[in-house]
Amino acid sequence: MSLPAAALHDTPASAATLPPSPEAVAAVTRALAASFGNRLVTSLAVRQQHGHTLTWIPNQPPDAVVFPQSTEEVAEIVKLCGTHGVPVIAFGTGTSLEGHVNAPFGGVCVDMSQMKRIIAVHGEDLDCVVEAGVTRKELNENLRDQGLFFPIDPGADASIGGMAATRASGTNAVRYGTMKDNVLALTAVMADGSIVKTSTRARKTSAGYDLTRLLIGSEGTLGIITEITLKLHGIPEAISAGVCPFPSVKAACDATIVTIQSGLPVARIELLDDVMIRGVNLHSKLGLLETTMLFVEFHGSEAGVKEQAERFGEIAAEYGGGPFDWATKAEDRSKLWQARHDAYWAAKALRPGFDSVATDVCVPISRLAECVEETKRDIDAMGLIAPIAGHVGDGNFHTQPIVDLNDPEEVARSQGFIDRLVKRALAMGGTCTGEHGVGQKKIKYLEAEHGAPALAVMRTLKRSLDPQNILNPGKIIAL
Repeated sequence: MSLPAAALHDTPASAATLPPSPEAVAAVTRALAASFGNRLVTSLAVRQQHGHTLTWIPNQPPDAVVFPQSTEEVAEIVKLCGTHGVPVIAFGTGTSLEGHVNAPFGGVCVDMSQMKRIIAVHGEDLDCVVEAGVTRKELNENLRDQGLFFPIDPGADASIGGMAATRASGTNAVRYGTMKDNVLALTAVMADGSIVKTSTRARKTSAGYDLTRLLIGSEGTLGIITEITLKLHGIPEAISAGVCPFPSVKAACDATIVTIQSGLPVARIELLDDVMIRGVNLHSKLGLLETTMLFVEFHGSEAGVKEQAERFGEIAAEYGGGPFDWATKAEDRSKLWQARHDAYWAAKALRPGFDSVATDVCVPISRLAECVEETKRDIDAMGLIAPIAGHVGDGNFHTQPIVDLNDPEEVARSQGFIDRLVKRALAMGGTCTGEHGVGQKKIKYLEAEHGAPALAVMRTLKRSLDPQNILNPGKIIAL
């Protein structure tokens, strides 16, 4: 599908970056074919699959896709591409939402899906070491028999490497933090093909620059993450989850704010507005009352969970919320949270056949109700179908306009809405993205958020670590 002109400014070109020559691409492809055999693929269908980004950005496929099976093979690929000035784009499972894996200048996509080893689990230290292609569900299935789990839960069954590269979070972040809080160390291949280990398994260190957190969230622009050392947690003794209706998004947000400010250790607290609930009912067949809902979950001891749930019920009642519908069985909880995780597809059920433009912002918790309420009014004023869902325990929420990309006027209205959403969040001391990342779509907002001097520092880092600009060029910052 072609992209309307109104949306073209979402994919800024880089004046200093040009696609490699056909001769350079051909030389790299020949060398990769000799080394990797049928693990080097150049068919159009596979290349387009690796340029798909669940956005309104057009598909920008790489010139080739290669499937390494070790850190050393990734280093070989990067060295070869560096010799010929060919871009390298790391690929996990392709679930990112902001154009992270598009190849605007062509190049080689490094698909990490065959790097699946769980290298070590240190149960006594509550940590593990995994290769980048392991997905969060695969990891937790492996850990379950040991009474352990990895809590970061972005919804999609994303790869651990991709989650680190995009600084993912998700429904559990209010209690367990985000990827930056749960990664102890990384192994990464840098732009010159060198292999770097950023830290150790120690829970704290003050030895040198924090290279781990420099690479977390760098979206493959500073290095390609191949191994990750993660913090683990014990599976809670008791888990209690349920849904609670509210008369408005403001009431639900106000109840969330009080819950967090009172120190109640809620594990998950998720907002779905009435429009999103309608989509969830259509897609997941839940049969919920079509009003604003909070999905909540508590972890701990039997007594602790009971006390937390009771206190939350009291807070909700103060804002007109209730009654609770508790999911006491594990299978009922799984169905509830799967429906929440499928919100992207549920939103599309509201307008079948049209495209989704998912976006997110995050604000300080004290401004959450105000920001969500103003956003809801803006959606209604624009006449958009744009359901809202959010990890509101940490001030992060998403909205998802369902757009006819063949209608330039509708695209322009949707883009204007997203621009205002970001401006609103920044004015409230927030950020243009709480967890989606920058990719291609949000480059234009970074100067307003960080200022020109901070962007200059980012460019200096990028040029220093990747002087040829071969690592995922055209993402985060335009050189």
